[in-house]
Amino acid sequence: MDTAAAVVEEVRAPAVAVPGAAWAGVLMMTASALSNQVGAAVGALAFPAIGAVGVVAVRQWVAGAALTAVARPRPWRFTARQWRPVLLLVVVFAVMNLSLYSAVDRVGLGLAVTLEFLGPLALSLLAARGAVPLLCALGAAGGVVVLTRPQPTTDYAGIALGLLAAACWAAYILVNRSLGERVPGRAGPATAAGISALAFLPVGAVVLAQHPPSPVTLACAVAAGLLASAVPMVVDLAALRRVPTGAYGVFMSVNPVLAAVVGLVVLDETLSWDAWLGIAAIVVANAVGQVAGRRTGGR
Repeated sequence: MDTAAAVVEEVRAPAVAVPGAAWAGVLMMTASALSNQVGAAVGALAFPAIGAVGVVAVRQWVAGAALTAVARPRPWRFTARQWRPVLLLVVVFAVMNLSLYSAVDRVGLGLAVTLEFLGPLALSLLAARGAVPLLCALGAAGGVVVLTRPQPTTDYAGIALGLLAAACWAAYILVNRSLGERVPGRAGPATAAGISALAFLPVGAVVLAQHPPSPVTLACAVAAGLLASAVPMVVDLAALRRVPTGAYGVFMSVNPVLAAVVGLVVLDETLSWDAWLGIAAIVVANAVGQVAGRRTGGR
């Protein structure tokens, strides 16, 4: 999820009305979302060896290298006013990824990603007006209750980490919006990703020194960075030139479902029927909330 909001801010021109372009855009968005969730699942395969912190460190290194290589930012030209949101985004990057991957480690990919989606959902509902957003909020609340209701096996720490990731994603969108107004193009997010990668160098070095990874483990962590950051950034940019940004926001609602499916296939994480019902409630609330926010002029 590192690059989603940055990509939306990068593409401001309307989508080109070319026959078949919309369908191509949908296929690209599907590929991007699937890549994102497969990347997270593959990264989770390395948790037993180097833990969530080790995977996040390697992922940040790869993401930082990819973003800076593509955007080629010139941070030495930034003013103090431009540096403030950049540094704030560095903190958000670190906390968001640590909390999400730690949540995946404790409660599984499907539930963690679903909880994380409460962040952009909350922003959409706050921006919209009328009865529809209220109904969406109630539907999402019902989904959360179903997913997090107390049980003997409930992992409250994992749920709290997922909610922290949601708060960070909401903050990421708001900070990235401010950053987009102060720093043109992708230079701001790329600089933040690069600094975050540098900050994780000592952390990752300590973890990898204490738990030397096998080539397979290291490959899984690197794949997480490529599939969950580099590939979505490139593919989403191409997709947003074919579909409106509003449609992109609605389509992102498919991520929790894909996360649950990928978790089942790659990580053998099974969900009960009521958990699927809770995920469906949050996905529908997210999609409807996005549409309602766009119709009432919210961003």
